[in-house]
Amino acid sequence: MGLQQRRDLAFLVLAGLFLGTMGMLNILGLTRFLQLGSIGSWPVVVAVGALPYPLTFLCTDLISEIWGEEQASLPGVAGAPETTFFELRRLAFGAVGASMVAYLAAQFTDVRLFHFWKRLTAGRALWLRNNGSTLVSQLVDTSAVVLISHYGAHVLPVRPGEPVLPQLFGFIASGYLFKAVAALADTLPFYALTAWLRRWLEVPGAGAELDAASGPAALP
Repeated sequence: MGLQQRRDLAFLVLAGLFLGTMGMLNILGLTRFLQLGSIGSWPVVVAVGALPYPLTFLCTDLISEIWGEEQASLPGVAGAPETTFFELRRLAFGAVGASMVAYLAAQFTDVRLFHFWKRLTAGRALWLRNNGSTLVSQLVDTSAVVLISHYGAHVLPVRPGEPVLPQLFGFIASGYLFKAVAALADTLPFYALTAWLRRWLEVPGAGAELDAASGPAALP
């Protein structure tokens, strides 16, 4: 397999994982809530749709690191991902629509912050741009999806007769705690996959990116 074929394959696998996981996330959505444990008297409750969520940020961080900021903005790359993304969004409604709006905001934040930290550290401190961008963007996503789901779609299992804001804060805190732990846990896999991809795709130097001519070929 030639070098360009390897680069195209790696990009398509990561983009496919991103889109497939995003589709699964929105199909599962808020259909069920799981209690993962408790901290004192506070139950840590997470929507089942949030479980595959961290994989999407790992995919976009890898694309950001190897292919750069433009290619990491997946809803606009190479035609096919764009068509799939907006078709998913067109078919979404209710909690799924809330999740998609929140996810768009979070992904925009993630990609921009990733490259902000990369420029600030001159390509060093891989752990900082991986964790710093993801932790902030996941707070954006978690807050947005909970607030939109409650005030826009009215689908959260809010207990009637009790103050609403503490319950919403509990959903946000639980979801963010899960995502933050998952983001920190993917640091070593991110380092390992980045190093392997750099070798396999022959990307020179830490912090270097593939230029536009070496990036993924246009999709049909």
